[in-house]
Amino acid sequence: MRVVSFALLCVLLVSCADRSTTTGDVEPTAQQSFQWKLVTTWPKNFPGLGTAPENFAKNVERMSNGRLKIKVFGAGQLVPAFEVFDAVSQGTAQIGHGASYYWKGKVPASVFYTAVPFGLNAQEMNAWLQYGGGLELWRELYAPFNLIPFAGGNTGVQMAGWFNREINSIADLKGLKMRIPGLGGEVFTRAGGTSINLPGGELYTSMQTGVIDATEWVGPYNDLAFGFHQVAKYYYYPGWQEPGPTLELIINKAAYESLPADLQAIVEVAAAAANQDMLNEYTARNNAALIELVEKHGVQVKKLPDDVLAEFKRLSAEVVEELASEDPLSRRIAESMKAFAIQAKAYHGISEEAYYNARRQ
Repeated sequence: MRVVSFALLCVLLVSCADRSTTTGDVEPTAQQSFQWKLVTTWPKNFPGLGTAPENFAKNVERMSNGRLKIKVFGAGQLVPAFEVFDAVSQGTAQIGHGASYYWKGKVPASVFYTAVPFGLNAQEMNAWLQYGGGLELWRELYAPFNLIPFAGGNTGVQMAGWFNREINSIADLKGLKMRIPGLGGEVFTRAGGTSINLPGGELYTSMQTGVIDATEWVGPYNDLAFGFHQVAKYYYYPGWQEPGPTLELIINKAAYESLPADLQAIVEVAAAAANQDMLNEYTARNNAALIELVEKHGVQVKKLPDDVLAEFKRLSAEVVEELASEDPLSRRIAESMKAFAIQAKAYHGISEEAYYNARRQ
């Protein structure tokens, strides 16, 4: 019996030693959970733009089994639309969703990461960010503000906007007050108009009361939801000012680094899913919305004259070059994007464009 008892004791000691080697001396604790606030520049649950951060938050909670819960606040619920950048930078909220060109006054080069007039489309923007060095430059740009950016959606090529007068030449832009942010706004001002930056929730009333004479927003899906057909007669295309408008998810650096590696990976994957899902949604929804605008509401869809587009393109090149010359990082971003655009244009000439042309015949 003594021999058996001694043998059993040895086995028990060896077993304890094995467990100590595997898990350490500290008793394992329950996995830590986190609760974040997400602030947006969009009205709460607005189709597409507003539902994207909601879907992102739901996916994060589901994939993390509830360990990371994110409460979404629409524009004005926690902070005003144009204060999202500061709120996340300062840690008032851990994460934000919006468009980077809204921060032009704080970070001039941020406009590159929403849209460049006559620049990259959605497919090309996603490729440049993920495989062309664009994301690394974006994170370098935001690093001084304690922010980590992720692509958080794309609406595809937008419309040129809603106008209360016909545009037959550049002269028709003189004195026209238009809501058009980012680099497109600078181009519009140089072409003779006046660009005004307003959040989406203020556009309908501003058009209705004459604060602005024209507005660009997104495309048929969102423009129908806002009811712009009730306050403007002419709907112009193409969206020269926003060919591949990328939205962003910005995360407070300290908050992100406080997450364990698996939750960081979940956030990254959920952001990528939100980015692609939005493009899919707009590609599908814009089709039906345009038909409704034309057939039910009698909207006049018109193409901008070629000479107007040519002038916009000339002015766009000027504006981009001036921005690139402001500092070395802006130059690096502009040159990286330009080099990628040259390659994409060459290939798409024999792929996407060639196919579209063949399909039209």
